[in-house]
Amino acid sequence: MNKNIAILSGDGIGPEVTAQAVKVIEAVEEVYGHSFEKTEALIGAIAIDATGEPFPIETEEVCKSSDAILFGAIGHPKYDNDPNAKVRPEQGLLKMRKNLGLFANVRPVASFEALLSLSPLKEERIKGVDFVVFRELTGGIYFGQPRGRSEDGKSAFDSCTYTEAEIQRVAHLAFKSAQNRRKKLTLVDKANVLATSRLWRQVVTEMAPQYPDVELDFMFVDNAAMQIIQYPAHFDVVLTENMFGDIITDEASVISGSLGLLASASMGSGLGLYEPIHGSYPQATGKNIANPIGAILSAAMLLEYSFDLIEESNAIKAAVNQAVQEGFLTEDLNKENAKSTTEVGDKIAELIRANRSVLEA
Repeated sequence: MNKNIAILSGDGIGPEVTAQAVKVIEAVEEVYGHSFEKTEALIGAIAIDATGEPFPIETEEVCKSSDAILFGAIGHPKYDNDPNAKVRPEQGLLKMRKNLGLFANVRPVASFEALLSLSPLKEERIKGVDFVVFRELTGGIYFGQPRGRSEDGKSAFDSCTYTEAEIQRVAHLAFKSAQNRRKKLTLVDKANVLATSRLWRQVVTEMAPQYPDVELDFMFVDNAAMQIIQYPAHFDVVLTENMFGDIITDEASVISGSLGLLASASMGSGLGLYEPIHGSYPQATGKNIANPIGAILSAAMLLEYSFDLIEESNAIKAAVNQAVQEGFLTEDLNKENAKSTTEVGDKIAELIRANRSVLEA
């Protein structure tokens, strides 16, 4: 298979962890005989420094001419700590989602058997947890107009708007995912208070007969926030709007024991962007200590979702699981015998090659 991948390493630890994901993709190319053209482009603070824009037109063109995007992280303290900054790295992320039509964020949440003790939650609660959250990504209060502050600066306002079409397109993805999993979909909303949530509930309910094999239920977001901690194994596929999804996916990240383990995808009309959820983590930049597994599992999602390379994706996941079982991990998960970012990337790439050799023997 010949495909084009845009590499947007971004800021902070983004380049370090993305390099390990690329290393693993190259191992897949070698073992399975694929050829992926990789084109690097700027985004975030590094793009602002070079061009004045957080998502330059040149980067957008690279993305649009590619078959998938592998993304690292965005953000830098010099912008975070400057309330008067007119241009911010995060604006590039929002612009990219909007311009590329990336309307659905897909975030798997799973526990690793060997790491149950590292989660702040009780082991019996998180054992066997395996669910996925579909978050609408380009609508709602983050993008609503009008917004602003009063003339005297003593009040502020934001608008939350959703259309039927925006809800339908992400809901279809969630229903289809449920069909391939345990056939249960939970819509998380606040329909007892918000008009937009009532629209979500109406639209998703009307769609349900198209997926008769999927059980649909509903949960208010405040209750969902409790249930994700108390009974996370209850969930299979979760569907929700932008802000609620932003909050509950970060909450759910504690289940695994480390933000560094979690991957995500942003899907749209034919183009997918894949990224770890941990952010730019500037304190670790350049120290070769960041956990690359989230980025590596994002590469596995890229192969599965965008290229339909299921065996290759599973090979990456199996190698990651083996590394985790062996305790070959960065300091966030193994302080006594910590491995570096590059060592973990090398190990997982080696395991992909070795595991394939064993199967062929």
